[in-house]
Amino acid sequence: MSHLAVNWGMARPVMPLGNRAGTILRQDQVRSARCIHDSFTNAALKLIRISCGPESEAPGQENFQMTNGIPETITPGLDWQTRLAHTVDTMRELSLQQTPQSMVQTYSSKMNEIVSVDRRISLSRRGLESPMVRVTRFSEWKEKIDPWKQPDKLPVLYGGLFANLIYSNEPKVINHLELADDDPARKYLGDCKSIIVLPLYDQGESLNMVVLARNDADAFDNESLPQWVWMSNLFGRATQTLVLKDRLEEAYAEIDRELQNVGKIQRSLLPDKLPDIATMQLAAYYQTSARAGGDYYDFFELPDDRWGILVADVSGHGTPAAVIMSITHGLAHAFPGPPSPPAKLLTYLNRHLHERYTGNIGGFVTAFYGVYHAPTRTLRYASAGHNPPRVKSCTNGTIASLDGAQSLPLGIMGDTHYAEAETTFVPGDQVIFYTDGITEAMNAEHEQFGIERLDKALENCMLTADGLIQSVVAGVEDFTAGHSPDDDRTMLVAKIL
Repeated sequence: MSHLAVNWGMARPVMPLGNRAGTILRQDQVRSARCIHDSFTNAALKLIRISCGPESEAPGQENFQMTNGIPETITPGLDWQTRLAHTVDTMRELSLQQTPQSMVQTYSSKMNEIVSVDRRISLSRRGLESPMVRVTRFSEWKEKIDPWKQPDKLPVLYGGLFANLIYSNEPKVINHLELADDDPARKYLGDCKSIIVLPLYDQGESLNMVVLARNDADAFDNESLPQWVWMSNLFGRATQTLVLKDRLEEAYAEIDRELQNVGKIQRSLLPDKLPDIATMQLAAYYQTSARAGGDYYDFFELPDDRWGILVADVSGHGTPAAVIMSITHGLAHAFPGPPSPPAKLLTYLNRHLHERYTGNIGGFVTAFYGVYHAPTRTLRYASAGHNPPRVKSCTNGTIASLDGAQSLPLGIMGDTHYAEAETTFVPGDQVIFYTDGITEAMNAEHEQFGIERLDKALENCMLTADGLIQSVVAGVEDFTAGHSPDDDRTMLVAKIL
């Protein structure tokens, strides 16, 4: 013999329920199964709290009666299609809400259309000690108070019925309520005779609670209490999710403000204007991948018409790299005497970084430092594992790298020796100092921009230093299709005059 499963009042053959093979569902079991199915569907959608009291006479309200302890709708017009339409409409409106306050207001408004109670009170004991309890919502209040934004407007009660209920951590139906005149709850319950108490659990404790009240005695039934607790807590969790979302957004906003300030401080360490060097036209470009970054460039005015040119790149990204960048800046400017020759400055930076900073965290700094003698157009340089600058000769069209003095990055080994090399430019030469965020910029196919594309952007010898910067930037932007940088990007371009 087939057995029945109920789906919105429709019966179909299925396997026996549980292990009770051969058992035929009685009519009351069918009715219970239908109610359980309906409550599961509605609870999964965080929807209808069913009114469990005596049938309501209010026009336009859904009427309920108790059958075998299960609430059933008896209004002829509210068939399953009508209830489904209300469910869909409610879910759509709830899905549009972005704040816990609007979520609760929307839910309450929709529930008022189908549930008849005389008073609703929401309670909380978050941040309070027994026997204190805070009233967060009351259906009789004229002013709409946002408990999350206006906690100072919420009354705190001491002791009484509400405190006993919320600290008991238990749901409850009271159908013959009697209150002492001095009980703080009387102001909110008045002469109501029946209440249903719905704790909303968080970390296993009823930190919040909803109390629904009716004027009549025997208005609620214990048989419906599990459904009320189930559905109330599902909606409570949805609301708490929005609360956490709001707090997370606020935390992110605060962190972002702090990172913006870090970025502003970091940028203040860069030269506020480029130096005026007699035989060199300069342009600079600086873009971090986050609010702050680890790229660094600087200029040092030296005796005898010489200029120190420093470009560095801290390993990693974001705030940690910005901190090491700031330390590197401080060390460079604390160098005893003029920072020259190049190897001497790199040795100094390397020793202090390794001893006090990068040696403990496994970080490092690549750096290229050159001392340019303007009258002779000579650059003496040393490199700590940095990308060799590219030199475009507009006399013969060749492109070369300044890679004659490569060594380990700063901060890896405290006793690293840094060699030096020297080159002499001629008027028309174009030099680009850069960090690997330029050449390692990737497109959608995970291809890198690379040296060849960088060289191509330097081909036009008629461009100014600013024009060359824009040529490279445009090339990178086109190659990456405008994708936000994954690494900091820094360039210095020198046009030899």
